[in-house]
Parts: sequence; structure tokens; C-alpha cells
Amino acid sequence: MQNFKDIIAKQRDGYEVADWEIADFVKGIASGNVSNSQIAAYTMAIYLRGMTGGELVILTKAMRDSGVVFDWSNLDGPVVDKHSTGGVGDLTSLILAPTLAACGVYVPMLSGRGLGHTGGTLDKLQAIPGYQTEPGVDVLKKVVTEIGCAIVGQSDELNPADRRIYAVRDEVSTIESDALIVSSIISKKLAAGISNLVLDVKTGNGAFMTSYTAAKKLAVKLTGVAQACGIKSSACITDMNQPLAYSAGNGLEVKEAIEFLTNTRQNTRLKEVTIRLVSELLIHTGVCSNIICAEDKFNEAIDSGRAAEKFEKMVSALGGPSDILTKQGDYLPKAAVIKAVYPKEKGYIHAVDTKKFGRSLVMLGGSRKNMLSELDYSVGISEITPISSEVDETRPLAIVHAKNEDDYHAVANQIRESVTIAAMPVSPSQPIIDTIKPANQA
Repeated sequence: MQNFKDIIAKQRDGYEVADWEIADFVKGIASGNVSNSQIAAYTMAIYLRGMTGGELVILTKAMRDSGVVFDWSNLDGPVVDKHSTGGVGDLTSLILAPTLAACGVYVPMLSGRGLGHTGGTLDKLQAIPGYQTEPGVDVLKKVVTEIGCAIVGQSDELNPADRRIYAVRDEVSTIESDALIVSSIISKKLAAGISNLVLDVKTGNGAFMTSYTAAKKLAVKLTGVAQACGIKSSACITDMNQPLAYSAGNGLEVKEAIEFLTNTRQNTRLKEVTIRLVSELLIHTGVCSNIICAEDKFNEAIDSGRAAEKFEKMVSALGGPSDILTKQGDYLPKAAVIKAVYPKEKGYIHAVDTKKFGRSLVMLGGSRKNMLSELDYSVGISEITPISSEVDETRPLAIVHAKNEDDYHAVANQIRESVTIAAMPVSPSQPIIDTIKPANQA
């Protein structure tokens, strides 16, 4: 076995690292033979020097093989997943997974928790009493097989190398490395045993990748590595210059997802992004041959109630209540203070500083300052008024759900500061900017 220090030095100095050296290093991470300081040095070397395409594929596959890899050969349909790079009010996963299951597609969705201004799908689901976000491999397989979808966290058995690497990256400020982002995302999807993947790469002032150029670069790398590892994929570059939904906050986003699935209320931008992501996967898998067929499938799954039924069955199978659709008001937590935020002046919403808007959730206690932060699942922001809408002393910017009056006033000021008001309306940017596919993928 190669000395781990030699591998770090080769990566640091820009020499190509052999396939077996990368594999040995990842095995050492999973077994504990590689120390945290060595992981830190290795990730910093990747951050500074980058990786060749071949090195990145080998790293991704080695991370996949560091733990259990699911086999879904027992299923009678395609196995898919979706990944988002994170945003404000992004509850697409809560709609997408049960809708695909209603279309006969299986979705073992491995999701994460939020940090800073971006929300995490697992945090949203943890607002539901009893819901098990980390049920273990056997339960995940059972729920996916019987219901068609399960949204859970990464268990200890799956990709343990990634868990260690990610924790160290957060400590040493190498989260932003394209190579480490790609290897982390794709290796988890490979471990989940999926054959098709759609990626939602956000861009704009509330996104991790603020520029279109950076978002496209990441999308190209993600789809390319996925294809090299045997996953059929595409990426949608979507706009995050305003919150995606009417709500931002864990319990509130679950409520909005239920409203969407039951056809009670559907945010236009949220629907446009979700229907495109679902359509990409239905076309990938051959369930549909074109976008018209895919959109019809999506709408039929919602209109018939089958998507909502899949969501309720998934929640129940993972420990939550069996009647969440009809009694969500009895189960989802409610904040002590619920008050509207009115603008300083009347006019039309011209722009939103989405990152600043999203940081209101941290102030409320609904999102994390760091990975050890405890969350309040009742707090958040609802009835978020979209760009181009008129606001005045009777039409608020949003409604704040806070645990006390002091938090309400602090967040109300933050929201006002994050919104630009103009005398005339402006056309908002389109929610879907581009679609990226590997060059030789049909």
C-alpha cells in the first residue's frame, strides 16, 4: 500500500495520481487508517490543484464502493433520483418523489440537511412527528419496494468515506471545490443504485453558484461524471433570484407541498421547475418519449390524487402519521407569533436579495448556523410575494412565523431590506434557464 503522505504530496504538486492510489486512499478514509488531518490536506490539495477527469471518476467510484451499494434488480421499473444544489423555498423533492412513484418509477432519494440560507429536505420532513429520516438500509429497501419512494438521509452503511470527507471539508473551507462537490453527489447516487438522475443546479443571488457560467460548468461536470459512472443524467439550470415557493421554513414547506399534491394551491414557478425535473426523468427512463407525454403524466398523477396518496403512504411507512393529508394542521408545528410584514413604501417588487431573505430563517432558528444547531420546525416565512407583484400597506411582502416578538421584528426588518420596491412592475426571470446533457447522450 502506498504511503498516504506520498499520495497527498502528488496531489499537492499537480502530478497525476494513479487509480489504485486514489482507491487505497479512499479505503483508508473508510477504515479510519487515514486521519482527519490527512483528509484535510488531501481535500485542500484537490481544491487548489483540481483533478483530471479520470481521477475524478476513480475518486467517485471508490467513494461509492466504501460502503453498501444498493441492488434494485428485484424491482419492475426504473430507479431514479434528483439532486438540487440548494435554494430558498425549494421543496421540489417533496413533490417530485411521490409523483414519480405514482408514474411507476422508483425513487430511493438520499437527501441532506440545510446549512445557512439554504434549506434541507430532511429538515422539512423532520417537522412531521415520528418521521424517520435515517431508518437504515433494510427499511429504505422495504419502503421503496412497497410504495415506490422514500426520502431519507445517508445511513452509516452508505458511502462512509463521503461522510468523513464532507465533515472535514466543512471545517477547512474546501466545500466550494467542484471536484469534491461532484464526487460527493454522484458517489451517493451510485451507492443508492440508481440508473437515472436529474440535477437541479441553481444560479442567481440566492444560489451557491451565483453566475450562470459557474452553474453551467458544474452542471457539465456533474452530468459528465455521472455518465462515465453509468448513470443517465441531465441537469436543469434554474433561477434562484427569488424564493421558489410561497413558503420558506420546514413545517411551512411541508404544508405547501401537501397543498400542491392535493391540488389545493400550486405556486407557478415551483410547478414549472418540478414538472421539468419530473419530465426529464420520465423521458430518461423511457416511460415517456417526449415532453408533452411527460407533462401529461405529471398532471394526471397530481389530478388523480395518486401522487398525494404516495406521499401519505411514504410518511406513514417511515413512522409518521397515516392521515397527514387531511390532518396536517394537527401535526405540523405552529409558531407562537404569526404576523405580516408590510413594505416601507408602496409599489412593485423589483428584486429580491434571496440570500439575505433566506438568512432570515437562520435568525428565526429554522435553519442552521452550523451543523450542531438545533432547529425550530415551526418558524419560517409564508405567503412570500413574488417579483413583479404590487405591495402596499394592505398587501404584505410576506408573513413571518416566529417564536417571539423580538424575532419577528428583527426578521421583518431583514425582509424589508432584502426587497427592492419600484414604481413600475418588472418581468421576473424565467425559472428554467437551460438544460445540460452529456455530449454523446441522446
